[in-house]
Amino acid sequence: MKKVTGFLTYLSVGLRDLWWVATNELRHIFRDRGVMLIFFVAGIAYPILYNGIYKNEALYEIPVAVVDHSHSPESREFLRKFNAAQEVKISNRCLSLEEAKALFTDGEVHGIVYIPSDYHLKLARMEQATISIYNDMSSFLYYKGLMMATNYTMLDQLRSIQIKRYNAAGIGGEQAEQLVEAIPGNDVGFYNPGGGFASFLLPALLILIIHQTLFFGIGMLAGTAREESRTHSSIPEHLHGRGIYRVVIGKAIAYFLLYIPITAYIVGFIPKFFNLPHIGEIGTLFSFMIPFLLAAIFFSMTVSVFVKNRETGLIAFLFFTLILLFLSGFSWPRQNMPEVWRLISYLFPSTHGVQGYIKINSAGATLSQVRFEYITLWLLAGFYFIAASISLHLVVKRESRQIQQ
Repeated sequence: MKKVTGFLTYLSVGLRDLWWVATNELRHIFRDRGVMLIFFVAGIAYPILYNGIYKNEALYEIPVAVVDHSHSPESREFLRKFNAAQEVKISNRCLSLEEAKALFTDGEVHGIVYIPSDYHLKLARMEQATISIYNDMSSFLYYKGLMMATNYTMLDQLRSIQIKRYNAAGIGGEQAEQLVEAIPGNDVGFYNPGGGFASFLLPALLILIIHQTLFFGIGMLAGTAREESRTHSSIPEHLHGRGIYRVVIGKAIAYFLLYIPITAYIVGFIPKFFNLPHIGEIGTLFSFMIPFLLAAIFFSMTVSVFVKNRETGLIAFLFFTLILLFLSGFSWPRQNMPEVWRLISYLFPSTHGVQGYIKINSAGATLSQVRFEYITLWLLAGFYFIAASISLHLVVKRESRQIQQ
């Protein structure tokens, strides 16, 4: 009976401590305009801003200069088909390659198509003809658009030439079509059928927005507490020892409650509103986001121990953002990263959050199909909870010693 009574007392005191710490942290959050700006304004505005920038999904009518020294019906047919592609637009017809290069250097065109004078002669002699393409590699989207338009045009032109040659040899109709294309291909794109840039980029950015606004906001709160020297005073005296984990859990509850609606807005509403990929089951998605949020919160709390003031929080935010972006593995496959960087990427909740979210939201994966990311996020949540508790305990211990001195 005594054990039961003792347990109930312990539970009651624990819940009261958690309630006090959580409400105290919420008071600090709502009194801090900077943190409110990061948590709510940035969390709501960033997804809209990024989707607005990449709304068009793909580049169309990239300006291209052409230099046609062949002046033949064959070259004009090629350029007519090339100009019909939606990715490019012939904006300038130049007399020389130097004139086209000048336009390229001035940024007026992002590609050059050069057709040599012997183009039609080689085709007539049934030799291999050459068309040169000069790409603007400052952006892969320019390169992609120009190469797609060129390749489709060349394939179509090649098909027309082959059929003409078969017809000249006495082979016509369906037989010639079968010889030209004996095995027709059927190109099917999964998860991003339109090949849109926004559908590729923004799902990963949405997860990073959640992670980084949490990280920055928690860092600012920690920095403000250091500046006001209230880290020690904001923790009840009886929690300075073994009860420090209640402080960590209480603060985490406050952040978690705030980020439930923000997360629902970012990963649930935004993809549907902007017509991004969203074929994942909503229950699976939110089951996955729970360990992600907890891991991100405890990771941020662990790092925030080293934040000495509000400016340090901003520096830490800038330092981690690009690292997390490149280590998340959406822009470059993680299996192709150097081993050391791939191992480092496992330490960050954003890496597994991005990978799991893309699989669920864009590919319709179930929770069992993302079990590696799901389990890893729970493990990271546990690891960073312990790390945050130990770190905060050491900080409180040090500050207590300084006060006694």
